[in-house]
Amino acid sequence: MSPFSPQLEARFRELMQRYPARRSALVPMLLYAQDELGWLTPAAVQRIAELLAETELAVREVIGYYSMLRTEPTGKYHVQVCTNISCLLRGGDELYAHCERRLGVGHKQTAADGVFSLEEVECIGACSWAPAVQVNYDFHQELTVEQLDKILDAYAARARGERTDS
Repeated sequence: MSPFSPQLEARFRELMQRYPARRSALVPMLLYAQDELGWLTPAAVQRIAELLAETELAVREVIGYYSMLRTEPTGKYHVQVCTNISCLLRGGDELYAHCERRLGVGHKQTAADGVFSLEEVECIGACSWAPAVQVNYDFHQELTVEQLDKILDAYAARARGERTDS
């Protein structure tokens, strides 16, 4: 039995047809699976390996390489703070420390209410706009602590079902 919806299974079949080598569909499949399930469960890894005729170990090696792929549940809003050199020089470490205090969690931890999780990452590809933070797929750049607070407030309001302008 598949851990995925019939719609995602169909999307996987379509993806595998796009590539001359089936294995080339692996990263997109992992991302779609993570979006649907929230994280890459053991059943998801097993099913993707089966579809691609790969070993589970081969799939897990790819998961281990990419920081955006997760094998543990995260919060509804996964906050990734870049602390690589460009962001570090422009306050990334201050933003990360602020997130730890404000959210009450550390690296790769999830708040008790399940709303936020936090991760310190090496690079999110926004060096020209440092310091940068990514929340799920949303990029926020050239941030101050005050701006970050407003962003986190907006996500918290969304989690409570409140309308926001952000």
